[in-house]
Amino acid sequence: MTLLDFSSMFFTIAFLVYGVAFILYGVAVMGRVWRNRDPDQHMKKWGKVSFLVSTLGLVAHLIYFFTRWSGAGHIPVSNMFEFMSTLSMMIMIAFTVIFIIYRKTLLGLFAVPIAIIIMAYAAVFPQEAQPLIPSLQSWWLQVHVTMAALGESFFAIGFAGGFMYLLRTVDFNSKNKSDRRQQRGVEFTLLSIVVVIGFIASVYAFRVGGYESVFTQEQAVNAQGDKTIARVEYNLPPIVAPYQSEVESFQSFLGIDKPLFEAPSWMVGINAGRKLNTIIWSVLAGLILYALIRLILRKPLGRAIHPLLKGLDADDLDEITYRTIAIGFPIFTLGALIFAMMWAQIAWGRFWGWDPKEVWALITWLFYSVYLHLRLSRGWQGKKSAWLAVLGFMIVMFTLVGVNLVIAGLHSYAGTN
Repeated sequence: MTLLDFSSMFFTIAFLVYGVAFILYGVAVMGRVWRNRDPDQHMKKWGKVSFLVSTLGLVAHLIYFFTRWSGAGHIPVSNMFEFMSTLSMMIMIAFTVIFIIYRKTLLGLFAVPIAIIIMAYAAVFPQEAQPLIPSLQSWWLQVHVTMAALGESFFAIGFAGGFMYLLRTVDFNSKNKSDRRQQRGVEFTLLSIVVVIGFIASVYAFRVGGYESVFTQEQAVNAQGDKTIARVEYNLPPIVAPYQSEVESFQSFLGIDKPLFEAPSWMVGINAGRKLNTIIWSVLAGLILYALIRLILRKPLGRAIHPLLKGLDADDLDEITYRTIAIGFPIFTLGALIFAMMWAQIAWGRFWGWDPKEVWALITWLFYSVYLHLRLSRGWQGKKSAWLAVLGFMIVMFTLVGVNLVIAGLHSYAGTN
């Protein structure tokens, strides 16, 4: 067994242990709701067990991280698999720190699934260790990316705390216009999470089934008009084909033996059609999964979750959200902006170049700057503060996923073909 195989094994172990920890956190919380005697004692007891198990998962995750680093010869943050795996580890580190400070067992029921979903999302991408491209061969990679990821991990825990606050305080039985707007916002957030889960589930389902369709497309390679044939593989049934492409092989699905339409001409690149196809499949799978959950629960997801949080102190959740973001903000500032600009000057000869990833990192920083300003200077607390925490992490995830995989730029090497 090579060191990389050993690393992959511990990645799987960490994922499975986190899954067990999530179940135990559910036992701790739901048992507290359903027990008639000593519910607080029950939650305290199972909370300790859950935290112990999630910590064991973090240990396995750390073993994966350092063995991957040793086996690959560089810190594992150079592609989407490695970075998202590292981000999920950082989220568990941030959760561990916040749990030790506040001892809120219910936080694990929301924070641990975030790490699990991001690990599952990471595993969608190719896992082969590859040599670093020249622009990444610097010790700045370790400083810039790890600190940015650590800052974002605290934002993730802030998202969990803020979303829990909303689930705890929104009146799901009210017909008031303002309350109805809050209910829709909570439900949309839950739907967004389900869409991500639906995407992961659909990718794994078709991967297990061995699905593959292949398209080819002529592409110009120079000003003289010379062309080459580019080839792209689809692992999800092609609803959208690449623009002006030819079918090399097509595996039918549910009677569909050709794409329904092709990508528009303004979507440049042979991978553009596949990316649009992935987005469509994500939304379709998410909507189907959401509809099934609604059918089982016979009520909106937010209303179903709300009773589980009745015993929580809303002010504590509000405080956890603010303190967590306050910890993450300076770390993110150093990693994603200051160290990033210093590295950009060394690598590209300029501090700032309006690359899409740079722009969205700045947008993220400005957003959380506004959050802290409104919190400290304007007294924005409660629901206003919680909604900002939720929206902020959505911006973080777009910066990490949307910019890397959809928008071309100097940071496109962080994505995957």
